[in-house]
Amino acid sequence: MPIDPKAIDDLARKLAAAVPEGVRQAGRDLENNFKMVLQNALGRLDLVTREEFEVQQQVLARTREKLESLAQRLAELETELKPPRK
Repeated sequence: MPIDPKAIDDLARKLAAAVPEGVRQAGRDLENNFKMVLQNALGRLDLVTREEFEVQQQVLARTREKLESLAQRLAELETELKPPRK
């Protein structure tokens, strides 16, 4: 999954801004280094996009509905097949 470059840039800027003023002189290099580290770390994660997640949610919801329907139908068939009690 591609990581949103804008989000990484924003996070790198925030991290660079949190550095004390004296160190901030090397700010641009620091920001670029933060960006590289973040891209590498996030790139190794097994993430899915929001769209992929929502599609899987829909598939799961349909599967649950089908399973509930089949469970109900099975219960009905088992009731029909039970011999009457004496």
